[in-house]
Amino acid sequence: MSRRSAGSWAVPPPGSAPELDVLVPSYGREAELAVTLSGLASQDGPAFSVVISDQSDGAPAWEHPAVAAMTRVLKAQGRPVRLERHLPRHGLAEQRHFLLGLATAELVLFLDNDVWLEPGMLARMTAAIRQEGCGFIGAAVQGMSFLDDVRPGEQEPFELWDGPVSPEHIRRSDERFARWQLHNAANLTHIAAELGIADGGWRLYKIAWAGGCVLYRRDALLDCGGFEFWRELPPDHAGEDVVAQLKVMERYGGAGILPSGAVHLESPTTVTDRSTEATDVVLRE
Repeated sequence: MSRRSAGSWAVPPPGSAPELDVLVPSYGREAELAVTLSGLASQDGPAFSVVISDQSDGAPAWEHPAVAAMTRVLKAQGRPVRLERHLPRHGLAEQRHFLLGLATAELVLFLDNDVWLEPGMLARMTAAIRQEGCGFIGAAVQGMSFLDDVRPGEQEPFELWDGPVSPEHIRRSDERFARWQLHNAANLTHIAAELGIADGGWRLYKIAWAGGCVLYRRDALLDCGGFEFWRELPPDHAGEDVVAQLKVMERYGGAGILPSGAVHLESPTTVTDRSTEATDVVLRE
C-alpha cells in the first residue's frame, strides 16, 4: 500500500470524456458496494464512468442509502454512473459479458463489489498499461487481516518484469500457474514493502491471473472474445475471469502491479457453487 495524505487528489473536470469505464458486477452486498464506490470517489484520475449491473434477489443495491449516497457523490464529481438491473442470472461470465457490451471507453476496469481502492490506484494502473501497451494490468486484492501472516513459501514464484511485458501462454498444468499463490492473504503487501517503491511509483510482475480488480484494453479483450464463452458454461461456475485473462495474456501480455492498492473487504463469497471450473471447460488442452 502506498501513503497519500487525505484531500490531496484532484477530481477531473465535469464533462471530461471518460478514458475508462469501471464495470461493477453486483449481487447483494449493499454495504460492501458502498465502500467500493467510496474508493472510486477518492480517485484523482483519469476521467472515468461507472456501470453497475445488479442481479440481487431483492431490491437493487443502489436503493440502499449508503450506495445511493456514493452514486450521488460520483455524479457530483462529474463521473457518469449507469445503473442496470440485469436479470435473470446466467452466471458470472454472462454478467461480465453484459457489462463489457455497455462499455465504450478505450480502457475497462472490472472491479468486484467488495474491493476498496486506495487513492491514486486508477492513475497508477492507467499509467502502467499505457506505458506497456499490454492487454491488461491486474491489482490483486489484499486481505488486511493477514498483515501479520508472512508466507515466504507462497512468495517464491514472484518475478518482476525486467523489460517490456510480453505475451505468455499459460494453462493450469503449467508450472508458471503456481504464481496464483502470490495473491493469497497479504503476500503482495509484504513483497511491495521489501521493494521500497516510492509514492506514486509502481513495479510490474509476472502473474498467472489476478482477481477482483483488472484493467483491460477494451480492444484487446474484445479481440480475444471477451466473455462470449459464457454460453459454454452452466450458470453455476467459477474462474471466468481466469479464462479471459489467460486468453488476453497469450496474445497481448498481462502483468500485476505493485503496490496493489486494492483491499479485499473479506466478506463471504457469493459464489458458493464452484463445481464447474471455467478453465476446464473453455480452455481444454
